[in-house]
Amino acid sequence: MSDPRLCLEALSALSGCSVEATTGASLLTPQDFVNIVALKEFYKQEGLKELEYPSLGTLSLHDIDGQDLYSSPPALTEGPSTAGPDSSLRTTLKINPKDFFHPRYDYDFTNIEDGDTTFLRGNEPYVRPCGWNRVALQVKGRYDGGDGWLGTGKDAWPVSYNGHNMDGSLGIILTRRDTSADQPEFLDAAAACLVTKETRGRGVYSTPDINIAEEYCKTFTSEVDGRKYKVVLQNRINPEKRVKCQREDIWLVYVPEGCNDVQTRTIVQESIRPYGLLLMKERRYDQKHFFKVTRKIPST
Repeated sequence: MSDPRLCLEALSALSGCSVEATTGASLLTPQDFVNIVALKEFYKQEGLKELEYPSLGTLSLHDIDGQDLYSSPPALTEGPSTAGPDSSLRTTLKINPKDFFHPRYDYDFTNIEDGDTTFLRGNEPYVRPCGWNRVALQVKGRYDGGDGWLGTGKDAWPVSYNGHNMDGSLGIILTRRDTSADQPEFLDAAAACLVTKETRGRGVYSTPDINIAEEYCKTFTSEVDGRKYKVVLQNRINPEKRVKCQREDIWLVYVPEGCNDVQTRTIVQESIRPYGLLLMKERRYDQKHFFKVTRKIPST
């Protein structure tokens, strides 16, 4: 398993909270964690500023990107009289690494290249996270109905990835890679988007393509080794709860208008289950990758 301290930093970066280790019971499960990450993005999309989560209280949705997760907020260093809203942004979450992570199922894809090899999960293409190191989460035996959703058989769920800021700006109808062809049909679909609630893209987004998730991933600089890392959640998604968007590489768990917090959280729990924390270390290049050294061979 990767350094547990590094994993806690990654969880902190994803959640916007301060995740710390405890030898006691964890305050949250891996499912709670993906709920928090997904719902923070959803409620930000809805224009809200706070998320109420059971047992944790109020979590701020304030965007703190770019701030050092481990330094005091700027306002605090200027004295109590100027303390601003940043002083209480990070809720502290306590987890026990022994019951949160599952090292037996860790898998390092860092130096793996799949090429044209095809993998399936839930009878759908599985784009493996090549280039990433996966830290497995403790999810076996945690759900009713067994672990078939986590396997490779007919009951398995497809794989999806949660990046950062994957929200309604991706759209269902209005986001399209190429609108030059069949333009009238596209305009009809766009018009339908304005009047049909189900096509507005209200809900929780993920992607089956790790390369898309990387575009939206969270980054952080670790205090463990001073290196910069990217972090993404690897999940399984319930195929009966998922909506495929106009972009084939974007999936949506739709949350209908009028759902309260409990109903929204239930939809997420029934639709997305996490099983891996993905980490990618920033690449450093040695001069030997850029310069070819030649040696003159003496003539004989």
